[in-house]
This record gives sequence, C-alpha cells and structure tokens, in this order.
Amino acid sequence: MSDFLAVLGDNASLFARFFWTTIKLFLIAGVGALVLGTVVASLRVSPVRSMRLFGAGYVNVVRNTPLTLVLVFLGFAAPKLDIPIDYFPAACLGLTLYTAAFVCEAVRSGINTVPTGQAEAARAIGLRFSQVLSLVVLPQALRASIPPLVSVLIALLKNTTIATAVNVLQAGSLPDYLSERGANQLYVNTWIAIIFVALVVPLAVGQRVAERKAAVGR
Repeated sequence: MSDFLAVLGDNASLFARFFWTTIKLFLIAGVGALVLGTVVASLRVSPVRSMRLFGAGYVNVVRNTPLTLVLVFLGFAAPKLDIPIDYFPAACLGLTLYTAAFVCEAVRSGINTVPTGQAEAARAIGLRFSQVLSLVVLPQALRASIPPLVSVLIALLKNTTIATAVNVLQAGSLPDYLSERGANQLYVNTWIAIIFVALVVPLAVGQRVAERKAAVGR
C-alpha cells in the first residue's frame, strides 16, 4: 500500500501538471464543441437544402474519421501545408471538430422532441426561421439533450488522452513518462483511472442538477 501511495506522492507535481493540461484541453474543446455542434445542428434542420447537406456532410465525414487521424493531420500535416499551428492549439482544434459532430447529433435529437406544432405556430405569427430556432425550438431541445450531451462531454474528457499523438503532455502521457523513472505502471494507471473518475463525478452531478431544473421549468 505504501508503494501505491508513494507513486502519487513522489510524482504529485507531474500528476498535477499533466492533469491540468487535460483539464484545459477538456474545457477549451468542450466549449468549442458545444458552440460548433449547436451551429451544425441548426444547419441540419435548416430549410435551405445546401445548408442541410453541408451539416450532414460534416457530421458523416468527421464522425467516421478516427480522432487520432484528425489530430495527426492538424499537428503534423497542417504545418507542412503552410498552416502554422502549435501542438496544443492543434489538439484543442482537433478535439473540438471531432466532438462537435457528436454534439450536433445530440442537439438534433433534442430538436426532434419539440412538437412541430410549436414551430408552425411561431412561423404563423411572423417569426423568421432563425427566431423560431433560437427562441422556441433550441431552448426546449437543449433541455431534452442534457443526458446525451453530458455523455458526449465525458467521452471528450477521456479522448483528451489521445492528444499524446501530437506531443501534448497530459494525463495519457503519464505512463510512458513515469516508466522512464521506474514507477510501477500498474500503480500509475490505477491512479490515472481514480483521478479520471473524480473528474467525471462533477459532470454526473451537474447533469442531475440540470435535469431537475429543466424538469421544474417545464
């Protein structure tokens, strides 16, 4: 037991530094994906056919592309195409683009739960599509999308470990980094799992609180 505790105690500064990078990746990509995913979901329900096709194409292409491939392209191929981008911004951008496809589908499923009569009534009083969407449909759709959106964010938190592919040192890099110091790999991975569970708990609690508030608001 003392050896297990020593792995964390002797490397506390490394765990803190690497997990702080993980949290920054999660926060930046999470906000970006929620915004971009909602915009793409709006395109997918747009009355303009070209916008619907663009939204559907984005989701189908990005969702079916391995995240590692997206990150490697942004981290290594983009600079060779004269697109200057450092590794950390590349990881944030890749995680944002990838997660936005899943956010889009979660929001779109919420939009489908809104009765069509409400949108028709809003159009009948003269509201434009953007007003119907932002004032009537999206507020209800986002409340209905809380559980799948939280699941997408939890997946994003775990996906940050793939940023190792573009040389971003975060939680997923700890096993390799500490193996060079002779640390027990089983203990290192166990601590990483424990800390990830601790990071997911606030998201699960937040989901329940948001669901209760949304239920009260209906």
